Amino acid sequence: MRSKRATPRAGLSLAATLPLLAGALALGIPAAHASDHQDRDSLAGTKPTWATTKADKGAASDNGQVNARVYLAGRDAAGLAAYAKAVSDPSSASHGKYLTARQAQSRFGATKAQVAAVKSWLKSAGMKVTGVTQHYVAVSGDVAAAEKAFGTQLHNYTKGGRTYRAPATTASVPDELKGAVLTVTGLDNAPHRASHKDQLPPPETVFRNAGPFSTYHGSNVASTLPDAYGTKIPYAVKGYTGKQLRAAYGAGKRTGKGVRIAITDAYASPTIAFDAATYAKKNGDAAWTTGQLRQVLPGKYTKTKECGAAGWYGEETLDVEAVHAVAPAAQVTYVGAASCFDDDLLDSLSKVVDNHLADIVSNSWGDIEANQTPDLAAAYDQVFQFGAVEGIGFYFSSGDNGDEVANTGTKQVDTPANSAWVTAVGGTSLAVGKGDSYLWETGWGTQKAVLAADGKSWTDFPGAFTSGAGGGTSKTVAAPYYQKGVVPDALAKANGADGNRVVPDIAAIADPNTGFLVGQTQTLPDGKTQAYDEYRIGGTSLAAPVIAAVQALAQEASGGKAIGFANPSIYARYGSKAYHDVTDNPTGAGLAVARVDFVNGYDKTGGLTTSARTLGKDSSLQAVKGYDDVTGVGTPANGYVESYRRH
Repeated sequence: MRSKRATPRAGLSLAATLPLLAGALALGIPAAHASDHQDRDSLAGTKPTWATTKADKGAASDNGQVNARVYLAGRDAAGLAAYAKAVSDPSSASHGKYLTARQAQSRFGATKAQVAAVKSWLKSAGMKVTGVTQHYVAVSGDVAAAEKAFGTQLHNYTKGGRTYRAPATTASVPDELKGAVLTVTGLDNAPHRASHKDQLPPPETVFRNAGPFSTYHGSNVASTLPDAYGTKIPYAVKGYTGKQLRAAYGAGKRTGKGVRIAITDAYASPTIAFDAATYAKKNGDAAWTTGQLRQVLPGKYTKTKECGAAGWYGEETLDVEAVHAVAPAAQVTYVGAASCFDDDLLDSLSKVVDNHLADIVSNSWGDIEANQTPDLAAAYDQVFQFGAVEGIGFYFSSGDNGDEVANTGTKQVDTPANSAWVTAVGGTSLAVGKGDSYLWETGWGTQKAVLAADGKSWTDFPGAFTSGAGGGTSKTVAAPYYQKGVVPDALAKANGADGNRVVPDIAAIADPNTGFLVGQTQTLPDGKTQAYDEYRIGGTSLAAPVIAAVQALAQEASGGKAIGFANPSIYARYGSKAYHDVTDNPTGAGLAVARVDFVNGYDKTGGLTTSARTLGKDSSLQAVKGYDDVTGVGTPANGYVESYRRH
């Protein structure tokens, strides 16, 4: 699941960056001040934090090429943010009074005069306009022209052992464009691309799980293996199916009928229709009906090598099959991006909003917060706000590296899950017992200990941390109103007395050791033959589509009325029977499962490795009673879906 972008969000102000500022104020977030250039309006956050004096290697060549996007603020940025809050808040008189895509654009979008003024200014500076949408004006030109247009010098800076171009000072626009421009992206050329987690085996190489397996938690105890936590432990499940997940999360008789779900990822699997149909037939899910699954794809794909395009096929497959398994009657639209870079992913999200392709959007990608830049944060938040006023909710996986310390050396959350305008989905380890009974969940956090050579003990039990649900306290996004009174001060104020956004909001199954069975066409070890196969998978890349599907069931229960931006409703149900309150050690005795894996990933020729995987050990994060930074308010219980039923 995840992404690679750049630098933390700063407080944005001034009319030129009003949508993000107004969005912050609408959610109860205090705004910081950014000063104006004389006769120009600053676009705060356009100078990356890594562009320091120490890293400065001098001016960039005037002949270097710049490709940028000037995002448009629209005609009523403050009104957009305010209405996005009001229409999403169950206590507001405007709750649920959504606008159509056309109404939203007419009321809050950029005017023709604003677009014309922006184009005229860019052309006068020597930039070439290469594209215009209702969200941005795309331009290209040499460094000298870009410097003239944006009132800054572009220098070369070292970052992570490489050299990238970035503004030496905050970019700005002429004062007469005040209120017309939201931000500009592309002035720095550090990588801005998203990626999924490597929990997903690439389809070009077959991946299989070795047995033995359990069919449900505890069905096959590893009686010949050493004890863990004083008892024999079960083998990991082969992979839960839709029937088991629907039972665990209280689907009842709901199917998601009449509800539209969109899924965004990069690229598109060439075998998705066959794989999804085959998987449903083999695993007892409802057959896909004609037209129930469709794809909205770009005219061409780019940056396939940089993004590892084939690796995204498995992400799409997981998302599509998980959504259908839990909400088998929901309409599913896959919206593929031309690449894994932010510009293209933003275009995919905008397609959903501009054409209202769905009311629920599942997203299993992103990056660490330190790689986020305020300009991109502003562009993303504007799309999320437009979605909110139309009744569209965005769900983002929270990450697979716990507090990110082991991965990056710094404790931090992931983005866009950190946005105050999306629902961040955390992860759990799930135990479904005999008869599809819900037994318990822990926060997803895995420690691994391998079997000793003599087979009589586990080496260094419980072993080292391997993976876990992302979560924690943002350093850049202030506390939204809906978290106040629910999120403990110890978390909300961990990075400042004023309080910050805490991730996640809600959670679902994510642990690969208690994961979901997925079916995909893969290339066999001979490198030539392709065949359908099934394997167990996890990550918050699984949790996000599961929650999206549960939300489809809830929307069906509401009589089809869109839930929209769900966080205010999710937190309004906090502490009720709508949720399983997940803790790390629900049995009080310590929990682990045994796993046997092929060393080469596909057969016994390379040997086998046996390990004990301890559950509920997520880096420094803890799932505790009440709200926590692993599972948020908890996972959906039997009462969750029907709590949306209209009386």
